[in-house]
Amino acid sequence: MFSPPNIITLAHGPSIISVENTRNVMLIRRAFKFELKPNGRQARQISQFCGCARYVYNRTLSLEKSLYAKDNKHSFRYTEAANRLPEWKTKHPFLKECHSQVLQQSLKDLDRAYTNFFEKRANFPKYKKKFRHDSIRFPQGVELDEIKQKIRLPKVGWVGYRKSQNIIGTIKNVTVIRRGEKWDVSIQTEYDNIPPETTPSEVGIDMGVKRFATLSNGEFFEPISPFKREQEKLAKLQRKLARQKKESRNSRKTKRKIARLYRHIADSRRDFLHKTSTQIAQNHSTVFVEDLKVSNMSASAAGTKENPGKKVKQKRGLNRSILDQGWYGFFQMLSYKLERKGGKLIKVDSRNTSRTCPQCGYVSAENRKTQASFACIHCGYHANADLVGAINVLRAGRARLACGKSGAVRPLSAGTQRDLLQH
Repeated sequence: MFSPPNIITLAHGPSIISVENTRNVMLIRRAFKFELKPNGRQARQISQFCGCARYVYNRTLSLEKSLYAKDNKHSFRYTEAANRLPEWKTKHPFLKECHSQVLQQSLKDLDRAYTNFFEKRANFPKYKKKFRHDSIRFPQGVELDEIKQKIRLPKVGWVGYRKSQNIIGTIKNVTVIRRGEKWDVSIQTEYDNIPPETTPSEVGIDMGVKRFATLSNGEFFEPISPFKREQEKLAKLQRKLARQKKESRNSRKTKRKIARLYRHIADSRRDFLHKTSTQIAQNHSTVFVEDLKVSNMSASAAGTKENPGKKVKQKRGLNRSILDQGWYGFFQMLSYKLERKGGKLIKVDSRNTSRTCPQCGYVSAENRKTQASFACIHCGYHANADLVGAINVLRAGRARLACGKSGAVRPLSAGTQRDLLQH
C-alpha cells in the first residue's frame, strides 16, 4: 500500500488521463478532487487568475478568427500564440500579476479545442464566460501537505482543502475550478498499479428510467433523480430572481442560493454514480452494457417549423430523465474502476435486446407491449422488461467475446420464427 509522505512536490508531465497496461503492471493517471478552502484574499487572487486566463483564451480565439478570415490557409499554432504573451503583458499590466504558466495552459486548452474540432470530436471552440468557465491549471510548482491538509499554489500560497481521501502517486498537474460559490481542486497523479486477482464474474446491465440499472442476475438500482427532486425548489428560486431588480442585493442573494442548489444536485448525482459503479466493479470482473449514444438519445425532438417533431413533450421528459441520471458519467466511472481492478467494460450492440425472448429466442415488438413488462407471444415467458434486456445484453456480450463480432442479439430468420409459431 502506498504511504504518502508529509509533503509531495508536483513533478513534470502531461495532463492526459490514461491507463497503460504493460506486463500486468498498469500505469494509472488518476484525479483526486477536493473542496478548496481559500481565505478572502486567496479567493480573489484565484478569481483574478481565472479572469486573466479567460482573457487570453478569448482574445486569442478572436484573433485567430480574424486571421483565418483574411487567409483561409491560416491555422492555429500554440508557439505563435504563446509568443504574443510578452507583448500583451506590456500593454495590459494586470496579466503580469498572473502566473505565466496559467496563461500558457489556457492557450494549450485552446490548442486542444482546435484539435478536437478538426478531428471531429467536438464543435468549434467557443468563448469562455465568467463564472461558467472559471478554471486554472498549474503544471508544476505545487506542493501538498496532507497532514495539515494544505496545498501550495504558485503566487497564491498555502491554501486549505477538505481532505476526504489520501493522495496516491506522483502529482502531475493541479487544476482549480469554480463550482457555484466554492472552489474545487483536482489533483492528477500517476502511479503503478498491479491489478488484484479477481474471480471471473460476468454480468449484463440494462439502463432505464424507472430503474437506473438492472443487472442480469436480478439485482437493480433505483434512480435518485436529484434534479427532479429539487426541480420545484429551483423553479421557485428562479421565479423569485426574475421578479427582483437586477444586480440588487436581494438578487445576488438569490443567485447564491441557486448556485448552492445546483452544486447540491451535481454532488448528489456524482455521489450516487460513484457508489453504484464501485459496487458493480467490486463484484464483477467483466461487465457488458449497451452501446448507447447518450447525446443522440437526449437530443431535442422539437424539429423545425417545416418538419415539427412528434411527441415532443414526452421526449422532453425522457431527455431530462436521462441527463438527470447521468448515464454517460456512469459508463466512464464504471470503465476506469473495472480497469484498475483488472476487469473490463464491454459495449455491445443494443439491437433487439428489449424484444428478444431469452428463453426461446423469438424476436417481436409485440413481446414488450408495455414499458415495464415482457411477455413472449410464442412461449409465454414473462418477466420484468429491464431484466430481460440485461440478460440479452449478457448473451450478446458473450457472443461478441466468442466470435469477435458486434455482439448484437440477432433476430431469428423469418422461416425459423414461422416454424416456432406453428409448433
